[in-house]
Amino acid sequence: MITPSYQQGRFIGRTIESVLIQRSRDVELDYVVCDGGSRDETVEILRSYGDDLMWVSEPDDGQADAVNKGLAMTSGDIIAWVNSDDVYYPGAFAMVQAIFVAHPEIHALYGHADHIDQADQVLEAYPVEAWNYARLKQSCYLCQPAVFFRRSLVKQWGGLDATLQYCMDYELWLRYGQHVPFYFLPQRLAGSRLYAENKTLGQRISVHTEINDMLRHRLGKVPDPWIFRYSHVKLEDTLHLDRRQPEDNRRFFTALVKESWLAFWHWNRGISLTGLWQLIRWVIRGTPKRWGR
Repeated sequence: MITPSYQQGRFIGRTIESVLIQRSRDVELDYVVCDGGSRDETVEILRSYGDDLMWVSEPDDGQADAVNKGLAMTSGDIIAWVNSDDVYYPGAFAMVQAIFVAHPEIHALYGHADHIDQADQVLEAYPVEAWNYARLKQSCYLCQPAVFFRRSLVKQWGGLDATLQYCMDYELWLRYGQHVPFYFLPQRLAGSRLYAENKTLGQRISVHTEINDMLRHRLGKVPDPWIFRYSHVKLEDTLHLDRRQPEDNRRFFTALVKESWLAFWHWNRGISLTGLWQLIRWVIRGTPKRWGR
């Protein structure tokens, strides 16, 4: 188990406790926190746990670099990482370990998860779906802390891409999923925290830009839903229109068609037939569909 960390002293204690309570007679835990040199209370909190975990606090090149460092420092056969503001639910590791032990043919699994707030209250269920690799290309429906995989996948297909700052987990699932199916465990395993300063929520345009760049590189083109999500996010974050007003909604709609067309040309050097048909339907109906995450 690995926790990449930076300046999350207000949450990291809850993260660590959620990992340590997984220990039992049957679950042996190799746990390391890789902190990027935090200047808040993080290091003091890490010291307070004594020998219950390993940790380092030093400058790094971001979350993916920290996780890769943790991979090199640990030796457990089953791997996962949890960010320093997320948590695991009691009994999660025992359920995961039971599947891996009973089914040696399974190399990766994932389960249900929740979005939680700063006080650990559930906001909503994470939109997890049954495994389908074609669908994974269109939507990242795996919640990162609720994914577990064998070390053999790292040895064969590599660790995280340290050039990525936002979608390193999604890229890894796409890379591993090309070679092995992921087992879906229909149990709630983790809570993924959402709040205003959260990296994903706070930098949505940068997140979606990186996702589309990654998909272009890995798949050769960006699937239509990701083009439309990028366009939606960009306009929502830049136009600041009140779409309850008919005139503002029409302005948003007109801009969305134009922005989507430009995005198709930027990433795919052309628009797909399904993408073109979607834009035509929007023109005809005048009410563009929201593309969600």
